[in-house]
Amino acid sequence: MTTHDANPCLDCGACCAYFRISFYWSEAEANGLPPELTEKVNPWLSCMAGTSQRRPRCIALGGEIGQTVACTVYAQRPEACREVQAGDEKCERARLHHGLPPLNPLPQAA
Repeated sequence: MTTHDANPCLDCGACCAYFRISFYWSEAEANGLPPELTEKVNPWLSCMAGTSQRRPRCIALGGEIGQTVACTVYAQRPEACREVQAGDEKCERARLHHGLPPLNPLPQAA
């Protein structure tokens, strides 16, 4: 069994370098995220540092997109990160942006 078979996210990381990961400002503190890993978006929202850039990449992502990756704050990650599921619409959009094949390819017409 490859890493991809066990958890395709460990070979991907595309969502961590595609979306701005925004959340209510107090969620970071409640989850135990260090302040240096977040950025203020407005008085109510924060985001993971690096994700509000023109070319986003979460500061907590280690590794190379499409290779071997890991979230360095996985246990403390915000709800917005937890909501993305391997193979869902957000995942597939991020994978497409990075030139990665879909996890759930559409059946080919006969």
